[in-house]
Amino acid sequence: MSEPFKFKQFSVNQDRCAMKIGTDGVLLGAWANVENKPESILDIGAGTGVVSLMLAQRCFAEVMDAIEIDADTYEQCVENFELSPWGDRLYCYHAGLDEFVDEIEDQYELIVCNPPFYAETVTSGNLQRDQARQNEFLPFNELLDGVSKLLTENGQFATIIPFKEKEAFVHMAADLGLFPKECLHVKGNPSAEIKRVLLAFARVEQECNTTELVIETDRHVYTADYVDLTKAFYLKM
Repeated sequence: MSEPFKFKQFSVNQDRCAMKIGTDGVLLGAWANVENKPESILDIGAGTGVVSLMLAQRCFAEVMDAIEIDADTYEQCVENFELSPWGDRLYCYHAGLDEFVDEIEDQYELIVCNPPFYAETVTSGNLQRDQARQNEFLPFNELLDGVSKLLTENGQFATIIPFKEKEAFVHMAADLGLFPKECLHVKGNPSAEIKRVLLAFARVEQECNTTELVIETDRHVYTADYVDLTKAFYLKM
């Protein structure tokens, strides 16, 4: 069994998960806004559970639900939740988004998703990994449709997607009555192109506050902004 990924307040086992912990999930877990003290949170496609665990560390939401469709990943996510200091309020359902929407009556004040987003069908020969990476398994329109049904009237939805998908995603969201409120453009280094964008949506149309985050100035030399965002989690920050 491989070593767990250790954060300051919790550890994550990931040997049975197709998608390992990466910068995207950590950025989302650190960036999603919890200032309005959400009482209920949903993590769609939880994977290792890292985003949920980070949010549990950051806020006191009573209801912290997650859904994960892959059986092995689901089991590992449950185990990671149970081993954490917040096991009493973290719960993972073994379900796809469509069946979850059909069965659940509740709505959530904060919904987060680090979605599979490789639109190109690249088969690695490992279905579990492909499912975790490719958006044919959770197309953006299905994701947004589910969010529009599960989000409370004054709730927020936070996600991270490739920058090149931003415009289409924002248009799709607007058609479902979800409008961008916060936007963070992420660059690997100062001269790199913007690769990722973190987006927060609300049901009210408003001016979107757009900012930029550069991760490194040099290889393994992290910017003050990135350290500030992640230092509550990473051991070496």
